[in-house]
Amino acid sequence: MTSRERIAAACAHREPDRLPVDVGGGFQTGIHVSVVYQLRQALGLDPPGTPVKVVEVCQMLGEIAPDLADALHVDTVSLHGTGTMFGFPQVEFKQWQLADGTPVLVPVDFNTSYEPNGDLLQWPENDRSVGPSARMLPGSPFFDPIERPQPIDPARLDPSDNTEEFTPVEEAELAHYARLADRLWRRTDRALFCTFGGLTFGDIALVPGASLKRPRGIRGIEEWYASTLTRPDYIRAVFERQAEIAVQNLERLYAAVGDRVAVIQTNGTDFGTQNGPFCSPKMYRELYMPYQQKVNGWIHAHTPWKTFMHCCGGIEPLLESIVEAGFDILNPVQCSARGMDPVDLKRRFGDRLVFWGGGVNTQRTLPFGTPAEVRDEVRRRIEIFAPGGGFVFAAIHNVQADVPVENVLAMFEAVAEYR
Repeated sequence: MTSRERIAAACAHREPDRLPVDVGGGFQTGIHVSVVYQLRQALGLDPPGTPVKVVEVCQMLGEIAPDLADALHVDTVSLHGTGTMFGFPQVEFKQWQLADGTPVLVPVDFNTSYEPNGDLLQWPENDRSVGPSARMLPGSPFFDPIERPQPIDPARLDPSDNTEEFTPVEEAELAHYARLADRLWRRTDRALFCTFGGLTFGDIALVPGASLKRPRGIRGIEEWYASTLTRPDYIRAVFERQAEIAVQNLERLYAAVGDRVAVIQTNGTDFGTQNGPFCSPKMYRELYMPYQQKVNGWIHAHTPWKTFMHCCGGIEPLLESIVEAGFDILNPVQCSARGMDPVDLKRRFGDRLVFWGGGVNTQRTLPFGTPAEVRDEVRRRIEIFAPGGGFVFAAIHNVQADVPVENVLAMFEAVAEYR
């Protein structure tokens, strides 16, 4: 099978010739740029000091270039836009280095000056006339948004303020998607994994509006969560407006890229904590599911694309509703959270959800285990999830900066042995 055929078979709940693997297809299946650099060095792909491109500047994910994808037997390739979480483009790049000395390439508007206290700040659209919108603390490998909420007048709340960032996609951006999809389709046999903005409802990482110069509306994280209870009609109005724009943009995206896309992410909202969902199944069904159904329903009615739900945590009580919402794929399959036992998940949902992830515990085993422990866990997860198809191997969320490269190599060695 080609990689595309392998992914298609898994998504159709058929066993492919061998287990498909995703690394870096989406921005929740990637690897921190420092570990990508170490991998490339360990595999002899680059001379020492060769920089690695950062492809997602908030989480600082490294590019999975074709030679690395070949070495790791990856079956996916990333189709994503030119924007960033901070509103500046990632088209032209410059050299920089992380605090640990790792050489990287970052977008030209990426701030490369540390504050006196060691913070690294980013400004929306790199506009220094407004306050910074994200901070990387000393010792942190990624950015956190800075909340900049304005005082709220309940009588004047306008849902358009919380949808300022959800706009009709520009023609130049559509042209980028069309060119990139055509190039990836012709030059590789890998399955195209599409990331496209504006499709996920209530993603708390996006609520503070890190790309906006002067965010309006409800932009504080606590206030947003409280408003799902105290102002549900306002939240619905925000989602309704966002969903309308999302469907219009999907129509134009499909016209640009056609059937070449295999998978598109349509949720990044985390509904789970380590110990269970943060909302009840009733709230999920009433507040979120109608808008997810609208987006997923349009995709299923008009395209062959599979819909990808990224949702961390112990979300077992929501899974029946997630299936009903029209999601084909579940990621990252956080088996260490309450209710997410892999054997039970496979038994109950293996014919209705594709498990895209779950391959190894990134909270404990991968960063803190031995290479032998990593290999053993990878083997056990493949034995559980792979039979009958419906499984794409990926680590549980992105591989973080503190993971020993020996453990990452052990993960891929085990995949190669047991896939």
